[in-house]
Amino acid sequence: MLEKGYYDKADTIIKSHGAMEASLIPIIQDIQSEYRYLPPELLSYVADQIGITEAKAFSVATFYENFSFEPKGKYVIKVCDGTACHVRKSTTILERIYSELGLSKDKVTTEDMLFTVETVSCLGACGLAPVLTVNAKVYPSMTPDDAAQLLQKLREEE
Repeated sequence: MLEKGYYDKADTIIKSHGAMEASLIPIIQDIQSEYRYLPPELLSYVADQIGITEAKAFSVATFYENFSFEPKGKYVIKVCDGTACHVRKSTTILERIYSELGLSKDKVTTEDMLFTVETVSCLGACGLAPVLTVNAKVYPSMTPDDAAQLLQKLREEE
């Protein structure tokens, strides 16, 4: 069960979009933005508040890959593995990031909740390959060493 403050924030978000079915996606986008994931209890609460079934809310949230029911780190790193990035060795960049952070394809978030690493099919920046993003900021023409330096810089900012 979540603390009352979670529901208060959800109420504010619902009010800003209007308590109607058509507002489901923007509401849960804002909730995910607030918490860096979509707490299932809040999704159930939102469904009740806007008058839809939990099943409908969960089917929408699970349909879109962007929504996550697992907490994410402060820095979400997305490594592109589309064709252009893959042929330019994005896999070695991903392996270096995993190694630096002690992560793997099965464990994608650091214990301190600072980093989450995801692989994506395309970031739409093929001309800049290999590319990764950190919280939507694009880092072009990356190498494994560049990625390690970026992680160090992000750690130093903490």
